[in-house]
Amino acid sequence: MKNIYLNIYKPNKKNLLKAKKNIESNNIIGMPTETVYGLAGNAYSNQSVKKIFTLKKRPNFNPLIIHYKNIKNLKKDAILNSSFTKLYKNFCPGPITFVLKKNPKSKISYKATARKNTIAVRFPKHRVARKLLGLLKVPLAAPSANIASRLSPTSSLDVVDEFKNKIKFILDGGRSRIGLESTIVDLTKNPKILRPGFITEEKISSILKKKIKIVKRKGQIKSPGQLKSHYSPGIPVKINAKIFGNNEAIIGYGKNFPTKKNYFNLSQNGNLNEAANNLYKTLRKIKNSGFKSIVVNKFPNIGIGKAINDRLIRASKK
Repeated sequence: MKNIYLNIYKPNKKNLLKAKKNIESNNIIGMPTETVYGLAGNAYSNQSVKKIFTLKKRPNFNPLIIHYKNIKNLKKDAILNSSFTKLYKNFCPGPITFVLKKNPKSKISYKATARKNTIAVRFPKHRVARKLLGLLKVPLAAPSANIASRLSPTSSLDVVDEFKNKIKFILDGGRSRIGLESTIVDLTKNPKILRPGFITEEKISSILKKKIKIVKRKGQIKSPGQLKSHYSPGIPVKINAKIFGNNEAIIGYGKNFPTKKNYFNLSQNGNLNEAANNLYKTLRKIKNSGFKSIVVNKFPNIGIGKAINDRLIRASKK
């Protein structure tokens, strides 16, 4: 089918070089990752990073995740430790973000770290993201490609839905395989999880051989993904409501979930990974279909179910 969206590009060699040129010119592009799509720019450039904050309408106290291809280039910007090395060897490249102490000599834009002495870093697994990073001499500041507090995009069309033609160049990498943002683990002191994701606390605890807990934000924001209100589809989300209105959509999963016009099943087989992958896609579909609100019960609080519940709870906050 012909691509009618003039700002979406296939990730062939020619277009990857165009993406590289855009980054080097301090432009912002849409980029696929295995978690969600990101708005990518030169992490060393204040000009690029400022554009990201402006496009997203993101508060300047909320830092960005910096994306690298491998550990070699990270050493210029962060102070590594044994916990990081263990987790990197087991989970990278992959859907996990590390909060580390920033190297005082780092050239990372102070805007990207929100003037903090810490830096959030990730090594994406998506082949398109890795090919682009391999062409560049700079890391990429790449938060999710959405307006601040709204749903993250899981396809190139979602990025267009968010920004229309404000983003002139979007690399198409298909649907994001995971569909939820990365796990964020703070390694600056005693390891702790700041945001749950596909890589669970149990997996992290197993590698570090110590109990790791998911913590709620206290005081200042230390990393992306810690705002109380976030991931909103743009209409109210009600959790565990007992009474449904005529213009409400009901979200659930499993073979026993009803099949009706306004019921949306995230996984017929009751698979939590599939449910997570379909969550944002379904929330966006419901909003664009004209429903006025969404009703959902909490998911089993195990594995990636914790990440699903985290996103739903914050989507329900006003």
